[in-house]
Order: sequence, then structure tokens, then C-alpha cells
Amino acid sequence: MFRAVVQDAKIWRNLLTAISTLIEEADFNITDEGLKLRSMDPSHVAMVDFEWSKAAFEEYACDKPSNIRVNLNSMLKLLRRGKSEESLEISYDEENKKVNLTLKGKILKKFVMPTLETVEEEVPTPKLSFNAKAKLMSETLREIIEDSETVSDNISFETRPDRLLVKASSELSNVSMELSKNDGALLELDVKENSAATFNLNYLGEMVKAGSATSEIVTMEFSTNMPIRLEFEMSQQGRLTYYLAPRIESE
Repeated sequence: MFRAVVQDAKIWRNLLTAISTLIEEADFNITDEGLKLRSMDPSHVAMVDFEWSKAAFEEYACDKPSNIRVNLNSMLKLLRRGKSEESLEISYDEENKKVNLTLKGKILKKFVMPTLETVEEEVPTPKLSFNAKAKLMSETLREIIEDSETVSDNISFETRPDRLLVKASSELSNVSMELSKNDGALLELDVKENSAATFNLNYLGEMVKAGSATSEIVTMEFSTNMPIRLEFEMSQQGRLTYYLAPRIESE
């Protein structure tokens, strides 16, 4: 048996939206400790790694480990019927292979959706070491992304010991930005080695826009021409992490 209650249904909806930016179907690994999910996007250039402990739920019960695969768009379609301040109860009917969603507010709403055949392949956690680490407000990174999207499809990050440089350019236009702790744009900056890498804004933009709805703070880590790691801190004792492969120009 699995049953969990989220005090605010909007929180769970935002998390699913953030995960669905990369994948349409998700395998949730459910244990007595909480929920986990790790999956690559179809092109294998990006990955989402999600974890929510049982302490993040108002109520949580799981008597045995389970893997439940669902269509995220289908679940989101049902949850969009929810209103502000409604609680959400999620339960799994193992016998009938169904997920039950109950929205509790002025009106009690119950939805039932099918589960899908689980995928046995396990996605390992990337074993990467990073030379640059910056912590900043999610809204700040979102502003940087949106400014860069006005001129280019790609964005470049470069670090110095005391600052983070951002550039985006096209044949006609370019934008450059500089962030430092002294100016208040960065909460933390740790540079072991000056690093520079370029990433696709279509992917990164979706990650940042969705992730910023789940958390006020984001930590980004990267090394020269290596994947970037974005971790969105969540007060509900969970984490949402994205990995994105760099865009490397051919010489």
C-alpha cells in the first residue's frame, strides 16, 4: 500500500511540471523513506534527478517498495482541476494498477488514472567533479536566461575567482552580464579553476523556468566544456536537480 498527502496540491503540480520539461513518462521509485525519480530525456543530453522525503508530506505510508510509471501530462491535466489551497492525496491501487488522486477543498474531487509498464533500466547518477559553483536566487537566473533568449539560442558561462560572466550572441546581437558577491547577485561563489562552457537555451530555459517555480534558490556547477548541474533547494526536504550536456563548437 502507498498513500501520501500533500498539504498544498500546487506544490506537487509545480514539481511534476518541472519534471515534465524533460520527460513525458516517469518511473517513481517509492519506499518507506520517500519518492525518487531519475530519468534521461529522449535525446540523452539532459537528465532530471528528483527526490522528496516522507517528511515533506503531511501524511505518508508505504508498506513495501514499489515502482510506479505514469504519464506526467495526464496527471498534470487532472491536477489542473485543483484550486489554490486544496490538499492532494495520492494513493496506489496495486491490484488494479491505478493511481488515485483526491483533491480536498470545498469540493471533494476524486480522479483515477492508469499506470504504465515500468522500465527496468536504471539511470545512474553522473559521476562528475566541478570546478565552479555559484549559488543565486532562482529569479536572478531566470532573468539571465530570459535576457539571453532575446538574442541567441545558446548561453555561455565563464568564471573568475570573484565573478560569474554570462554571454549570449548571434550574428546581429549580443548580451553580456557580470555577477559577483560584492554586488549581491551571487549568494555564494566557489571557483577552484576558471571554467567556461556553453549550453542550449531551449533546454536550459525550460529547466530554469520550471525549477524556479519550486524553489527560491538554485546552485549551478560546471567545468570547462562539461555538463552543468542545477540544483533547486526545496524547504520541503527534497531536491530537484538537472544535468545538461554542453554545446561544444566544432573547430
